[in-house]
Amino acid sequence: MSAAGSTDRPAPSWATAQGPAAGRDRLGRAALVGFAAATAVDLGSLLADWHLGHVIAKPLLMPLLVAYVVTRGAPRLLVAALLFGWGGDLALLFDAEPAFLVGMGSFAVGHVCYLVLFGKRAANPLLGGAYALALVGTVAMLWADLPADLRVPVAGYSLLLTAMAYRSSALGPRAGIGGALFLLSDTLIATGVAEWPQLPRPDFWIMATYIAAQYLLATGAPSREEAYGGGAPQGHSPD
Repeated sequence: MSAAGSTDRPAPSWATAQGPAAGRDRLGRAALVGFAAATAVDLGSLLADWHLGHVIAKPLLMPLLVAYVVTRGAPRLLVAALLFGWGGDLALLFDAEPAFLVGMGSFAVGHVCYLVLFGKRAANPLLGGAYALALVGTVAMLWADLPADLRVPVAGYSLLLTAMAYRSSALGPRAGIGGALFLLSDTLIATGVAEWPQLPRPDFWIMATYIAAQYLLATGAPSREEAYGGGAPQGHSPD
């Protein structure tokens, strides 16, 4: 066979793959599909009032999202924020006040990770004013209806969560919407603790807004190079 003839034959697909990069891409796609499947099972279980399905699917959500963002070069702070969110998810599977406090503490550490990751990028001060008004108004309305020993922890957590939601807007619409949905999700939890009237299937709405929030924050956060190299943040849409 001549050398000239051999160049006319296309190389097999496996020979043109990019080695480790192609493997990471396949793993990322598999993790994203798994995350979507776990989301469907979890939300479907909540709608069907199938508690076991929720208990099985909920702990899978954040690890699968972590696996996805790691393949896309996620910074360590983003991974930490999602893992602390996972810790909160696990704690809130138990219907007891100590577990609620542990879960709230784990989410709070995750918010700190997000805040550090977001850095000092400029955000709209008018939006900051709106978030501040929402924080003060919500805490004031909830205060009397919260259990006395939860008032200060909930108020402190709400301040940290609102700061995260506001600062997320500095990264662009994707992350900003994610931060707003996280605030909405946890506000729904707080109204439940205060025993306010709830929407039908409140757990469904809490999880739907929470899952969307974490996904949008994870895919809208800066990459490792942007976070640690000073580059401008870009939203990372899924493949």
